[in-house]
Amino acid sequence: MEALYTAKSTADGGRTGKVVSSDGLIDFDLTMPKSLGGSGDIDSTNPEQLFSAGYAACFDSALNMVARQERKKIDSRVTAEVSIGKDTDGGFKLAVVLTAAINGVDESEAKDLIEKAHQACPYSKATRGNIEVELKTESF
Repeated sequence: MEALYTAKSTADGGRTGKVVSSDGLIDFDLTMPKSLGGSGDIDSTNPEQLFSAGYAACFDSALNMVARQERKKIDSRVTAEVSIGKDTDGGFKLAVVLTAAINGVDESEAKDLIEKAHQACPYSKATRGNIEVELKTESF
């Protein structure tokens, strides 16, 4: 792959530390969610929130790209729910639910567009075969 852009962030202290991007735009304290035994500090974030934000934005871009290629005029909003849970090997694993709210096409066309977006989205490509990803559609 020829890199067109490279993002660089550094984490210090793991899930109870800090994460900073090389350009300083991301500069967040991290905390464990309460359900994982952490404080649940509302002034901090966690890796799952950061991953869900990136996946939602990337998938919405892929969805709009596919719609443009098919000459469909849509309005869309994508929500990514990233869950962490116990794996069968004693470790942890992730699962994702992507809900695409789409106006401008009927339900059948919306489902077709999100399936095609799932094939095109770099996050979907990176996670394919590694985590469960459920696709949903809704109107808004």
